[in-house]
Amino acid sequence: MVRGFIVVVVLLLGFMASAWSAGTAPLNIVALGASNTAGRGQGSHPGGVSRNEAYPAQLEAMLRAKGYDAHVSNAGVPGDTTAAMLHRMDAGVPSGTQIVILQTGGNDARRGVGGDTAANVARMMSELRARGIKVIQLDKLGAYAPDSTRDPDGEHYNKQGPAAIAAALLPRVIAAAK
Repeated sequence: MVRGFIVVVVLLLGFMASAWSAGTAPLNIVALGASNTAGRGQGSHPGGVSRNEAYPAQLEAMLRAKGYDAHVSNAGVPGDTTAAMLHRMDAGVPSGTQIVILQTGGNDARRGVGGDTAANVARMMSELRARGIKVIQLDKLGAYAPDSTRDPDGEHYNKQGPAAIAAALLPRVIAAAK
């Protein structure tokens, strides 16, 4: 009698655990941005980081180490402006995305189109939120990674920078995932 009861309890717990794990969907995140999101390959930039070393890949590894079934897509394009990001946003942020990390960079100012930056960012954030996507704005990278992780150009990061950025983003992403 007791043995039968234990078997029933074990089976019930097993069923509940499998139902719970089947109900938890993977966490889909898109990092939308410019060169510091994309990674700036070593061949084109000495000391730069590859796409596999950029902060989206490192953030995904950190989330997985914490037990999250997370996928962080790297939708970074070197040299991208906010207008170009807005133009490619629908293709770069597929349905099923729960969180977007938006890194706008400084390319608008460098190209003399800075007057549209705030409007473009506001429109991207509004459109993403209208789709039910949480947005984490990553606009001042210096707040996430120390100056010692910058490349000599002062705009990009060496191999330590993306790890620092990912580590600083980790709690914000975990909070947004809840």
